[in-house]
Amino acid sequence: MNIKSSKELVDKANESIKIMSAEEVKEAYDKNEVTLIDVRDIRELWKEGTIKNAIHIPRGMLEFWMDPQSPYYQEKKIGNIKNIVLFCALGFRSALATKALKEMGFNNVSNANGGFDSLKKAGLPIVQKEKK
Repeated sequence: MNIKSSKELVDKANESIKIMSAEEVKEAYDKNEVTLIDVRDIRELWKEGTIKNAIHIPRGMLEFWMDPQSPYYQEKKIGNIKNIVLFCALGFRSALATKALKEMGFNNVSNANGGFDSLKKAGLPIVQKEKK
């Protein structure tokens, strides 16, 4: 069996999506021009926090929560989305997620290069995520 590696999938996704540097994301964030979506697992948010005002949509639910025709559609959570910037820990899951949203028809979607780690280093505000 000849399967593609996850690295190949991520590399292929990165060829077809818009990627923003952490500095570009911070600049757009500071101007209130983007909606950040954190696709990491909830346990990662509990452990490390997230970017202030980022919407948490677990990677496994992204397409369903973003699809107005899905029974899982989260209109209240998504609200008035601007230019969407997805991030995960390092930018791999969010690359695949960005490609999926692009394939769904979202044109205003980008991946944050380097993920949460690079956004933190770029100085975006971090908030703790409390367990409910």
